[in-house]
Amino acid sequence: MMRTTVPPVACVGEARLTAGFADFGRLDLAAHEEVHGPIGPIEPANLLRLVDGVQLKGKGGAGFPFARKLRAVLESCQRQDAPAVVVVNATEGEPASWKDKVLLTRAPHLVLDGAALAAYALDAEEIVIGVSDDDVARPSLTEALEERRMPVPTSIVTVPHRFISGEGGALVNGINGLPHIPPGTKKRSSDSGVGGLPTLLSNAETYAQLAVAARLGPYEYAALGTDAEPGTVLLTVTGAAGRPAVVECAAGTPLREILELCQVPDGPGILTGGYHGKWITPEAADRAEVSRAGLTAVGGTLGAGIIVPLGRDTCPLGESAQVVRYLAGESAGQCGPCKMGLPDLARAVDLAVAGSAPVEIVRAAATDVRGRGACSHPDGTARFALSAVEVFAEDLRLHTTGDGCGRRVKGVMGLPGAPDADPQRLTLDWSRCDGHGLCAHVVPDFIRLDGNGYPAFPPTPVPTWLREGALKAVKVCPELALRLAKAE
Repeated sequence: MMRTTVPPVACVGEARLTAGFADFGRLDLAAHEEVHGPIGPIEPANLLRLVDGVQLKGKGGAGFPFARKLRAVLESCQRQDAPAVVVVNATEGEPASWKDKVLLTRAPHLVLDGAALAAYALDAEEIVIGVSDDDVARPSLTEALEERRMPVPTSIVTVPHRFISGEGGALVNGINGLPHIPPGTKKRSSDSGVGGLPTLLSNAETYAQLAVAARLGPYEYAALGTDAEPGTVLLTVTGAAGRPAVVECAAGTPLREILELCQVPDGPGILTGGYHGKWITPEAADRAEVSRAGLTAVGGTLGAGIIVPLGRDTCPLGESAQVVRYLAGESAGQCGPCKMGLPDLARAVDLAVAGSAPVEIVRAAATDVRGRGACSHPDGTARFALSAVEVFAEDLRLHTTGDGCGRRVKGVMGLPGAPDADPQRLTLDWSRCDGHGLCAHVVPDFIRLDGNGYPAFPPTPVPTWLREGALKAVKVCPELALRLAKAE
């Protein structure tokens, strides 16, 4: 089930973004200034030197260098002789992520400080903060704006709580009054974003890190972390964790230390980076460090700082199939790879998990969508699906026997809603079946004909994705031999 309350916060080592959390439930302006101290405006050249010096990268998932974004907007403003707009992306459309909501509900002034610094350096016209319509962060953010004066007019825009709403182009569209979906063609917000103006768009944690770096300076900021990735990282740890939490740690911290802090049990695998991320094995987790380089080295990814471990009694392939179906349903549906390719990928994963098709159909479906979408959604979904069938290859082998791996799908991935509450499977009355084959024509993705022309299908529950087709197959059976019954 999707959370409706902010999870606990923990820290390994020195607290920066989460400083003061132990003493204050929420840092109002007075508490914020007591904990972090004052901050003043920074000239554009000095701000560029600062973010270059601390190697600040976007924390929303892509890891794009913040200095390059800032420089691109400055140059675009000069070239167009136009003012800039600063956008804070705090939509956090991925259900498994909570770090931005934690910042806005516990330390909103840190995010506002970073946005104000950027607005001053760019001589911006306005600041816009995008939040989701779950109303988790908006009350705290509204209160924070009432407590202080921002350097330019600052507004809050609410977007639908959907996976793609947090994509940069989708957020700009939403602010501009258009549908909250990515634009059909890729374009740079630094050239034309909100109101057609050069727009600096980055994630809420990125602006909070900017505010911390401005107070500490590049040398003290780099006292934590690694040479390549200075500073701290915010992680959302959920899934099978006994103590799910948003955790702040220095880059380079062993991942195993975070897992032990959150009481993560032994299990078949750990998702890193979120639904557009990658699975890693428990053995890889033992070697991994919390950084982009550290997780990439063991086959994972930091992404948006999301860690979702599975328990020992959870079917990893069934959980993965649910996520792929969710991602297929969350597409904008405006380009072929999303509208047609992602449903095909979801079906392919379902069939492989059900044991009725080889893993090659997953690889083929993923290849068909990669690199061809109007945004990164098809690529991310394909990456997730391929990672699942590679890391859980042994489980997949067990599924091909038709009996499955013996574990249940428990719905621990943080998806909205619950797992299938009414699993159903097909049964066949062999005394009635005459081998007409109509059922296989109606739902060929699940029912095949054997060498004698009779229907064959796995004994596992029918995936929800194919439930409607299975019901049609039951209805067209002329001998009433096929039935859809509750799975025991």
